[in-house]
Amino acid sequence: MINFLEFGLTAPDASIIGVIEEGGASGLAGSGGVVSLGPDMPMPENSAGIITGSLLASLDAVTKARTISRLVQLRRAGATFVLLTHDEALLESCADEIWWLRDGKLVGRGDPAEVLAQYRRYVAKSLRESGRGREATPAPVLRDGDGRAELRNIELLGADGAGSIVWNSGEQVTIRVTVKFNGDVDDPVIGILIRTRIGLNVYGTNTELENIHFGPMRAGDTVRVTYRFQCELCAGDYTVTAASHDPDGVWHDWLEDAVAFAVADERYTAGVANLRARVVAEVLPRV
Repeated sequence: MINFLEFGLTAPDASIIGVIEEGGASGLAGSGGVVSLGPDMPMPENSAGIITGSLLASLDAVTKARTISRLVQLRRAGATFVLLTHDEALLESCADEIWWLRDGKLVGRGDPAEVLAQYRRYVAKSLRESGRGREATPAPVLRDGDGRAELRNIELLGADGAGSIVWNSGEQVTIRVTVKFNGDVDDPVIGILIRTRIGLNVYGTNTELENIHFGPMRAGDTVRVTYRFQCELCAGDYTVTAASHDPDGVWHDWLEDAVAFAVADERYTAGVANLRARVVAEVLPRV
């Protein structure tokens, strides 16, 4: 049995306790009893030990899987482990209980599914708040064009109309592009393209596709195009490419991966598009 008296907590015998620790102020990792990991690890002293996420992260995939299997075997034999990690998949797979600590204080304890759901909501809200009021700063990996127009600004706005570089999945958001013309352009097309962190095209559109035509623009004219949509994206990191060009594709100004943003969500969803499926399961009668 492991006691953490400063929290009034006791880890029951023959269990794996997952600990999510924010702030690092509790000192659990330095409280002694850290075990040596490996697929052949022996029963820890006093049948109890502490495992840090950094120890597991240092293992290769095969060794890590074998080590976790060994942990489960030792738990069945009566050992107790406290597992300090932010690896939610790992906690879901082997933890009997989750302790959630923030700045050295217990804020949640209980069934892994329930505590992790609370933790994910907290993380998503905190991540969204961290991006609120922060303007997107253009830093394109490539800029090209003949100079007849200049992309002056690319704004990312949340549902409240304020600038934000983090959006919630499902939130109504806005990308606003401002273009100033340095020369005459008969029929400018202004577009955007959203990509994933690894360069996968997610969504793109432009004024021509949306049947919006400005007519001839002259040097000194400025236009602003607002794209508003539901951010039905999975949690992750994305970029926005923006461009002004002729209908035949000749660029006036092209900013590749100009601004970056993140999407937060309180639940994990695989992939890129969050289709928000409504799922119904039923047991069919035997034939």
